[in-house]
Amino acid sequence: SGIWMSELLPHLSKVADDLCLVHSFNTNAINHDPGKTSFCTGSEIPGKPSMGAWLSYGLGSLNKDLPDFVVVPSAFWSGRVNVQALYARLWGSGFLPTTHQGVKFRSGSDPVLYLNNPSGVSQAVKRGLLDDLGALNERRLELMGDPEIATRIAQYELAFRMQSSIPELTDIKDEPKSVLDLYGPDVTKPGTYASQCLLARRLVERGVRFVQLFHIGWDQHGNLPREIGNQCRNTDQPSAGLVKDLEQRGLLDETLIVWGGEFGRTTYCQGGLKRDNYGRDHHPRCFSLWMAGGGIQGGVSYGKTDEFSYNIESNPVEVHDLHATLLHLLGI
Repeated sequence: SGIWMSELLPHLSKVADDLCLVHSFNTNAINHDPGKTSFCTGSEIPGKPSMGAWLSYGLGSLNKDLPDFVVVPSAFWSGRVNVQALYARLWGSGFLPTTHQGVKFRSGSDPVLYLNNPSGVSQAVKRGLLDDLGALNERRLELMGDPEIATRIAQYELAFRMQSSIPELTDIKDEPKSVLDLYGPDVTKPGTYASQCLLARRLVERGVRFVQLFHIGWDQHGNLPREIGNQCRNTDQPSAGLVKDLEQRGLLDETLIVWGGEFGRTTYCQGGLKRDNYGRDHHPRCFSLWMAGGGIQGGVSYGKTDEFSYNIESNPVEVHDLHATLLHLLGI
């Protein structure tokens, strides 16, 4: 297809003909907090429902034993440790019922806290406790009419069912070596981006509507050559592996992958200028992201900037354009 790709992405280069690279994204946000909030919710001002919450609300559930919307942040990254914090409002439900907010999975043996029963408490005892608690909540719901009480009832029941579904979901012993090899050597280490990509595929094939992976550490204001190379090594093979894995399972055509950040970086130097140590600043005026699957035409480069990537020359795309496209492709 003739797509240009960085030498730091050798694995993604091999699936380039499945990708649509959009080079003409732009946003108003020049700092991380409003940039992330805008991409996740469509507004720089906190409080609006996130995309995952909207899709849970609009599309409904395909698996009653798992949440509709799952968030999986990486626990390990190679880039800079700084103020690129993650916070629950990025996957919140805003003014929608809270049953649609994202459920954050943790790294380690317990991706969701408190799913295991305390010592001495059997499933039968737990079931009886939830039945009694549900009856009390139903009476309170009749009295008050507060929809959040209905959400609390539903979430208690979902958590009970997740006691069986989550251990099965996260047990990858059934994955053949050929599949693990797609994602790279870190795939068996919980909390890595590679393991999160495999988890995303397992969630998708079980009917979870929206899976959002977060991998921070890209804020290279200095020491760019070393840090961006390491970050790309963290993410290149697992991202390509996810595309290949979904494709070989016949799931890519119905699964939409979107990969990008909250804004771009300048192509010119920030800080000291040395061959092996320099940095780049935030740049919201134009930047790239890629999409694959889900009705996206592969092997396409869309939009163009000037030669310094400072201004867009054709086909500008803003955050609301992206969100409208996603909603359209997902049937809304």
